[in-house]
Amino acid sequence: MRTNEWIQTSDVDDDNAMSAVGGRRTIAEFIADDVLTLTPESTLREAAIALRTADVSLAVVSDGQQVNGVISERDIVAAIALGADLDAAPVGTMETASLKCATPESTVDDVAEEMLGAYVRHILVRHEDGTLAGVVSMRDLLTAYLV
Repeated sequence: MRTNEWIQTSDVDDDNAMSAVGGRRTIAEFIADDVLTLTPESTLREAAIALRTADVSLAVVSDGQQVNGVISERDIVAAIALGADLDAAPVGTMETASLKCATPESTVDDVAEEMLGAYVRHILVRHEDGTLAGVVSMRDLLTAYLV
């Protein structure tokens, strides 16, 4: 069963909402919206090649209708360690289906805390209607704090 855990945005008082402090800004401006997408039937080798070609470490697994999960470099390394046949095993067998999700209105601080607590490097960003807005990575959050 696929689950989406939504990040709860902490209350931000109006005086600090527009603060220059990176953590109080929303993640809307840091969302990577050019998301690499694979089908559940894509092989692990195809996923590895796609990740390398796109120079990213995570792809969204989608059947075209909905997001099924994500596949990361870590998932592919785990598959190799478990002896998976990279040319035969579909990404659907190794994808992470329990996803942490945020909205574009989530604050940088809230997303960073969730990433640290869940030991994840990426969080999907969805609009209120559930459609995918993009992905936020640890690198994106670092940019938010430094820019």
